Amino acid sequence: MGPEGRHRRATHLPFIVVVAASLVTGLALVSLGADLVVTPREPAPRPQEDPVQLALPINAFPGLTTFRGNASRSYMGEGPVPSAPVERWRAPLDGSKLCSDSAEGLEGSPVKRWCGTGWTGQPNVVPGADGYEVRIGAFDAAYHFLDAGSGRAVRPVLQTGDLAKGSATSDPDGFPLYYAGSRDNTFRIVAMDRPVPTVLWTLDAHTSVPRWVWNDDWDGAALVVDDYLFVGGENSWFYAIALHRGYDEQGRVTVDPVVVAKVPGWDQELLDAIGDQDVSIESSVAMRDDVVYFGNSGGLVQGWDVSDILAGGDTMRRVFRFWTGDDTDASVVIDDLGYLYVASEFQRFDARSLRVGQLMKLDPRTPADPLVWSVSASEIGFQGAGGSWSTPALYGRYVFFTSAAGRVFGVDRLSGTVAWELQIGSPAIASPVVVDGTLIQGDCTGHLYAWDVSDPTRTPPLRWSLDLGDCIESTPAVWRGWLYVGTREGFIYGIADQGTPAPG
Repeated sequence: MGPEGRHRRATHLPFIVVVAASLVTGLALVSLGADLVVTPREPAPRPQEDPVQLALPINAFPGLTTFRGNASRSYMGEGPVPSAPVERWRAPLDGSKLCSDSAEGLEGSPVKRWCGTGWTGQPNVVPGADGYEVRIGAFDAAYHFLDAGSGRAVRPVLQTGDLAKGSATSDPDGFPLYYAGSRDNTFRIVAMDRPVPTVLWTLDAHTSVPRWVWNDDWDGAALVVDDYLFVGGENSWFYAIALHRGYDEQGRVTVDPVVVAKVPGWDQELLDAIGDQDVSIESSVAMRDDVVYFGNSGGLVQGWDVSDILAGGDTMRRVFRFWTGDDTDASVVIDDLGYLYVASEFQRFDARSLRVGQLMKLDPRTPADPLVWSVSASEIGFQGAGGSWSTPALYGRYVFFTSAAGRVFGVDRLSGTVAWELQIGSPAIASPVVVDGTLIQGDCTGHLYAWDVSDPTRTPPLRWSLDLGDCIESTPAVWRGWLYVGTREGFIYGIADQGTPAPG
C-alpha cells in the first residue's frame, strides 16, 4: 500500500481541524536488474472509465503540506483557479525585499546578492490558528509564515545561516512540526506550537555521513510516512529517520529522531560513467509501495525498498537503477499505475542523454528494460545547458513538461506522443501546476501563465497571464481561489480574483 493509504495512528491536533483521510493504493515492484537497452513498447492499458484520475494529498486534513502534495509528487492543490487574477498582497508588506549575501556556488566561489525565492520554492498552505497559513523559505536565509488572505506575518521568521531556497514540509499527520533545510548545511525539525518556531533537532550535511560529496544544501522537500522521514541531501546521501513524534506533559510536541539508515546516492559505476563527483540529491523523494525514488546530479535514478524500515528495521535494499546520462534534479513523479516520469537536464552533452531524451517514462516493474518512451528537449535554456529542471505534472492521460528553453509540452502518457507545444520565456525552471483543468507555469521574464487544458488533446488556449516583474523560478501553490508564489525580485505574492475571500 502506498503511503497516502497507510494507517496513521490517532493524534491530537491543536492547530487544525481534521476533515477526512484520503486513501490510495499501489502496485508491487520487483528487484534490481541490469542497465537497459532502449526499446520503446506499449505499456499496460490504462483504465478509461475516469479520464482524469485526480491525485489525493498525503495529509488527512485540507492543505498542501509538501512539494507536489503527496508521496507520488502528483497532488498540486485545490481549486478553483482564479479567472482574472490580480496581486492581492505582496510580502513583506512594508515594501522591503527578502535578500541576503551568499556564495555563487561551491565553497570559495564569489559572494553575490540573492533576493526573493528560488527553485523549487513551492509554499506549504496549511490550516493555522485563524484561517490558512502560507509557509515558504526565501533568500533572506529565513522561513516565513504568512496569513494566506493578507500576507501579514503570523509567526516570527525561522532564521537560518544561509539561503532557504528549496521546499519544506509540514507534518502530514497533524503534529505541529515543520521539516526544513537550508544552504547552511543544516536540516531542521521545528516545533510550531511555541510562541516562536523552535528547532528541536538538526542534521548536519557534513558530520552525519562518513564522506559528503559535492555540496551541503538541502533543496528537496522531506517525505514523512508513518513515523519516518525520508530525505536526500546535496551531500549526495539518502536518509531514513525514525521521528518518534509525541507530546510532553505540557502538551507540547516532541521528537526523538534517530537516523536508522543512510546510503550514498551514487555508485562506482555512475562515477566511472560521468567522470566527476557531481552526484548531489536535489529532488524531493517520491514513494510508492514502500519504494522510495529519487534522482541525482549524475543522472542516476534509483528506487530503494524501505519496507524493513517501516516495519521497525534498519535496512534498505536497492531495487531499481536507471541512468539518464545527465543531471536529474527534478523530482520523480509516479502515476496511478506505478509508472515513473523523470525530467533531466542536458549539460554534459553526452551520447546517453541524446539517446534517452529529457523526459522519460519508466516502468520499474521491468528494471532490466524500463524505458517506455522519451521526449527530446536538448535546446540550451539555462546557464549554458538544456533539458529540464521542472518536475512534470500529470493530468488524466497527459503529462505536462517544461524545458529550460521555455518549451511547454503536452504529452500523451500512453504513447509518448507530443500532442502540442507552447513557447514561453527562457529560462523556465519552475515546475508546472495543473488544477481544475488549468495549467499554470512561470518563467524568468516574470510572467505567470494559465492555459485551459480541460481538453488536453488540443493546443490549449491562454486563460490569462500576469506579469510579476521578475524571474519566477519557484513553483506556485494553488489553494481555494488563490495562488502563492515568490519571485527573484525579493517578494512573495498572494494572487486571486478581485473580491475572492481569504481561503477558509
